[in-house]
Amino acid sequence: MMSLPVFPAAHPDPGVTRRVLAHSPELMVVSFRFEAGAEGKLHSHPHVQSTFVASGRFEFFRDGIAYELKPGDSLVIPGGVEHGCRCLDAGELIDNFTPSRDDFLVPAAT
Repeated sequence: MMSLPVFPAAHPDPGVTRRVLAHSPELMVVSFRFEAGAEGKLHSHPHVQSTFVASGRFEFFRDGIAYELKPGDSLVIPGGVEHGCRCLDAGELIDNFTPSRDDFLVPAAT
């Protein structure tokens, strides 16, 4: 029996832990855990992204519009659209990217 790969945790922003859960060239599933008050800075990338709120509460910004998301809510971000979030209550986002975010597979520089 084969084991599934385990990916190391990364800390892209203060109070944020990112862990790749699964990936293929076409699709990547990623967990982002946020402490209350932590932010995912505004950014954009060419990948289509969906985010699902597994727990916590977030103020999400997409293309200049703010949304309040709670557990069970989801949002799609088209490629190239500026977005980010602020965590209101500690929680976890499960994000899907297509195609895969290969930059998430490269260890961060120290």
